[in-house]
Amino acid sequence: MPVDIFDDIYRQDLIMEQRNKLQVFHSITEMQRIFGLPKPLHPLISMLDYNKVEITSEMLAHPFVMDFYNITYNESAGCRMKYGQTVYDFEEGGMFFTSPGQPLTGIQTGDSRSGFTLLIHPDFLRNYTLDTKIKSYGFFSYSVNESLHLSAKEQVIITTIAKNIGDELETAIDDISQDVLISQIELLLNYSHRFYKRQFITRKPLNNALLEKLDKILDDYFNDKTALMNGLPSVQFLAGQLNISPKYLGDMLRTLTGHNTQQHIHIRLIEKAKEILTISDLTVGEIAFQLGFEHPQSFSKLFKLKTNLSPLEFRASFN
Repeated sequence: MPVDIFDDIYRQDLIMEQRNKLQVFHSITEMQRIFGLPKPLHPLISMLDYNKVEITSEMLAHPFVMDFYNITYNESAGCRMKYGQTVYDFEEGGMFFTSPGQPLTGIQTGDSRSGFTLLIHPDFLRNYTLDTKIKSYGFFSYSVNESLHLSAKEQVIITTIAKNIGDELETAIDDISQDVLISQIELLLNYSHRFYKRQFITRKPLNNALLEKLDKILDDYFNDKTALMNGLPSVQFLAGQLNISPKYLGDMLRTLTGHNTQQHIHIRLIEKAKEILTISDLTVGEIAFQLGFEHPQSFSKLFKLKTNLSPLEFRASFN
């Protein structure tokens, strides 16, 4: 069994063990009651406006899990959060998203009362296309250190939509209410997606540094026989080495290179394979094993797919 499968099994066991130690909130009403917050106006969706309710660090210090979606924007500087074993500080406010089942620990809020938290139970989205589409918004899988930082103009857009959602929740419920709320949530998510793409571009120097580090990790992986011992590098392994989430890594690479993480791995792998084919007399099988393949046929198939030549045909072209 490949090493990365063992890693995935261990990771899932660790998540389940961690979840069992955390306080799990199955409903929004339950969570707001325990936190001493007003009862939500709707059992499946709640807008917590920081101008109207106070969210304190003491409330959020204990580790917990929510079985619903969370969209939070905190305008205050000094917002502090813990994700896993790492603590992150924000010098400016940020927006972050979590999907059901993600643990959050040690959140500390800043002094500002500007911002909001939108909680959405998955059942609220049932029978709407957003129920499926929401899973395509990659930022729900980002770590909190990959927060979305909004410009002044973007803040206005996001907070205006949030206010519309809050106002709609305070309006008497009718047969159109849920349609209106769903459309506003989708609008909020689409703008967030647009602003994240902007952030990838405006933070390009930082992301380029990550790309350089990624390529160094891959070079070392293929050069020091790690691939021979552990097999092909996985997306999860590389994201872990960079201390970012796999989804964020993939979205960052698409913006910078046009390729996802797996495609980037293949590109670097083929480059290394070409190098070995031109400077060594190793057989195709030996090269395949050195690069982490279990079967030489898989290596030859990938090489032909990427270069339109078999490994032997590529080698012959240099002789």
